[in-house]
Amino acid sequence: MSQNNNNIRINFSKTKSRFDYPDFLEIQLKSFVEFFQLGTTPEERKHEGLFQVFLENFPITDTRNNFVLEFLDYYVDPPRYSIEECLDRGLTFSVPLKAKLKLYCTDPEHEDFDTVVQDVYLGTIPYMTPRGTFVINGAERVVVSQLHRSPGVFFGQSIHPNGTKLYSARIIPFKGSWIEFATDINNVMYAYIDRKKKLPVTTLLRAIGYESDKDILEIFNLADEIKVSKVNLKKVVGQRLAARVLKTWVEDFVDEDTGEVVSIERNEVILDRETVIENEHVDAIVDSGAKSILIHKENQSISDFAIIYNTLQKDPCNSEKEAVVHIYRQLRNSEPPDEATARDVIEKLFFSDKRYDLGEVGRYRINKKLNLNTASDTKVLTREDIIEIIKYLIELINSKADVDDIDHLSNRRVRTVGEQLAAQFSVGLARMARTIRERMNVRDNEVFTPIDLINSKTLSSVINSFFGTNQLSQFMDQTNPLAEMTHKRRLSALGPGGLSRERAGFEVRDVHYTHYGRLCPIETPEGPNIGLISSLCVFARINDLGFIETPYRKTDSGKVGLTNDDVVYLSAEEEEAKIIAQANAILSDNGEFVNPRVKARYEGDFPLAEKETVDLMDVAPNQIASIAASLIPFLEHDDANRALMGSNMMRQAVPLLNPEAPIVGTGLEESVVRDSRVQIVAEEDGTIEYV
Repeated sequence: MSQNNNNIRINFSKTKSRFDYPDFLEIQLKSFVEFFQLGTTPEERKHEGLFQVFLENFPITDTRNNFVLEFLDYYVDPPRYSIEECLDRGLTFSVPLKAKLKLYCTDPEHEDFDTVVQDVYLGTIPYMTPRGTFVINGAERVVVSQLHRSPGVFFGQSIHPNGTKLYSARIIPFKGSWIEFATDINNVMYAYIDRKKKLPVTTLLRAIGYESDKDILEIFNLADEIKVSKVNLKKVVGQRLAARVLKTWVEDFVDEDTGEVVSIERNEVILDRETVIENEHVDAIVDSGAKSILIHKENQSISDFAIIYNTLQKDPCNSEKEAVVHIYRQLRNSEPPDEATARDVIEKLFFSDKRYDLGEVGRYRINKKLNLNTASDTKVLTREDIIEIIKYLIELINSKADVDDIDHLSNRRVRTVGEQLAAQFSVGLARMARTIRERMNVRDNEVFTPIDLINSKTLSSVINSFFGTNQLSQFMDQTNPLAEMTHKRRLSALGPGGLSRERAGFEVRDVHYTHYGRLCPIETPEGPNIGLISSLCVFARINDLGFIETPYRKTDSGKVGLTNDDVVYLSAEEEEAKIIAQANAILSDNGEFVNPRVKARYEGDFPLAEKETVDLMDVAPNQIASIAASLIPFLEHDDANRALMGSNMMRQAVPLLNPEAPIVGTGLEESVVRDSRVQIVAEEDGTIEYV
C-alpha cells in the first residue's frame, strides 16, 4: 500500500512540546466515576458522591424511635438497552439503582418483628456513556460544569455615600444560614444572619459563651481586671472603665397561672463604660456588690479596637441569657418558650452538622485564610472561627490586612457533573426519607418490610427533572467532533446558585490573571453571555476540592526539570507569589536558561526576572488557550477579537463526506478527534484491510 505523503506531519514549532496532552474528556468521565464509585466495596468507598448522600439521609427512624431503617450498600444492574438502541428508539440510557437496606425494631413490645435485610429498587438513573454524554429520551445531552463562588469566608469593602469605608466578612456555607459581619458609619460592628436579622456582634459573642464584658475584652486582650476594694479603687482614680459596673439582685414573684414562686435576676447599671473613675464613684462601686471592675490597658492603642468599645456601647444585653433571648426574638419575631429552646436555635443555626455544612472546601478555605489548624472533617463553624474572623476584620479596618478579590480563581470553584448529581440525589433522598417516616408512623402494629416503605418514583422524578429542565443539562452540540468536545469542557457561571446574565457586571466577565493556563481568555460567546461561559484550557484539570489546576515545570537555580516527574499541577492559590517563565524561554540541552534574564509572570505583572529567581516554567506555549483556540495556526499573530470569532466558528463547520487533511495544523487535531471518541480506534496494532 503506497504511503500518502500528504499525511506525514512535520513539526516546525520552535518549542518542541515535552508534555503529553491529557484525556480531554477527563473532566466529565472522572467526575462521574467518582460519583458512583462502583468498583469498590462499601468499606473502601470514600465519603463522597452517592455514598455520602446515602450516609447523610440514613438511618431513618419513626417519631417514637421504634423502627430503624439502615443503609448497608448500593449497586446498579446492567442497563436494559444498549446506547444505540436508546438512540434509535427514543429511550433513556439508564441503570436500575438498588440499595441493600436493613429494617429492625428497637421496641421490646414488638417481639414478633424480625430484622429484615432487603434489596430495594430505588428507580432508574441515567448513566454516562463512554463519550461523556447522557442519552435522555433518545437525545444526547451534556451536563455543563458550573463555576461558582467557593464556600468559605470572604472579606470585602464598600464605600458609603459619605465617603466612609465599610468592611464586611461573609461566611458562605454549602448549606445553612449565611452570616455576615459588617461595620457601619458609626464604627460599630454588626452580625447579619441570612442577610436580614441585624444584631451587634458582641450580642452574638455573648450567646456563644463569652458572657460578660470581661470575657469579650479578654478575647482581644484589652482590659485589666481590678478586684473591688477601696484601696485598689483609689489607685485607679482617673482611669477609664472598660466595662459597665452592674448591681445585680434576684427578685421573687408568684406566677399567677401556676402559683409557683419564680426568681428573676435583675441588674442595674451603676457606671457605664468609658466613665473616668472619680473619688465619688468609689463608694458607689463598693456598694454595688461587684467583685471586680475592668479598666482599659494603659499601653493598648485604643483606636485600633475602638470598634469593640463602640459595639459594646450599642449592645443591649449584659448576659448570655439576655443575648440568647434577644437573638431568638430577632430570628423568630416571638418570645422564646424557655432559655433552652432559644439556646438550641442558635446551636442548630451554625454548630449542628444536620443544618450547617461548610464542606471540605469551606473548611480548607477558612483554615487557609485565618491560619487555623481545625480538623478538615469539622464541617460546621466553631467559636474560634467567629473570633478569628472578627479579629481579621479589625485588622482590615486598621489597614493591616487586604480584602479578597472575588474574581481570583482561588475564590471560585467548579461543580462538575458528579457534584451536581449528588445535590439532586440529596433532594430526592430527603423527599423519600420524609415519606418513609410518614409510612413508618402509620404502620404501627403490623409487620412490614423496607419495600413497603419505599416509593421508587420519588428519586427518579427528581433526577429526570434535573436532566430534562436544569439550565446546565443541555442538548449536545453535535455539529462536529470539536463542537462536542468543547461542549463537554465548557464552564458556566450561570445556572442554579450561580449568576444571572442581568446581574453580572463587567468584573465577573473580565479576564483575570489567574485564568492563565486554567480558563481560556479567547474562547467565550459573543453577546450577553460573554465572559460568563468559558472553556477549560488544554492542560488544565480539576482537583479534588474543585479548583482548577495547571501544570508547570519545577525550576531551581536557573535550571528547568525536563522530565515528566518535574511537572507539578498548581491551583491559583498555590501559584501566588511564584515567578513563572514562559514556555518559549531559550534553554540549553541540559535545561538551563541561556539568557541571564528571562521574561516571566509574577501574579498580575510581567517582569524580566533574573534566571536564578525563577520558580516555575510553563509546559507549552498553548497552555494559555483552550482546545478550539489551540487549533488556530499562528494564533499569536491574530487579533484577539478575530481569534474569538474563529474559535467559535470552527465549532459550526459541517464535516465533509470526504475529509481532507489541513495543509497547516497545530498538532492538536489528532488528540481532539481521538479523545472525542467519534472515530473508531483500533485497540491493538495492525493494518486496516478494508472498510
